[in-house]
Amino acid sequence: MKKNIISFTILVAAFTGFAAFDNFPKTAISGKITPGDGAVIVWAINGNDTIRTQVNAGNFSIDVKPGTYKLIVDAKEPFKDVQLENLEVKNDQTLDVGEIILQP
Repeated sequence: MKKNIISFTILVAAFTGFAAFDNFPKTAISGKITPGDGAVIVWAINGNDTIRTQVNAGNFSIDVKPGTYKLIVDAKEPFKDVQLENLEVKNDQTLDVGEIILQP
């Protein structure tokens, strides 16, 4: 019984420690796409680094390293793709690009 209590205590301590890391600031790019179903994927490009994420109900967030990015919204037909350039992302901050309205 004593061995089970010690194991449980260690497990709880480990879980608490891992959960604490979620509270650290993230470096990311986020925004909203209108209409919400007009795009499926958003790309962030910095030099040779390319990161993509799914659009969920018009919202997106991409965890990135600090730097200058080009953001590409891969729109679905009949909408046109959108590119935003020279997006400066600073360490431990989320850059909110706001609402991106897709044009037909």
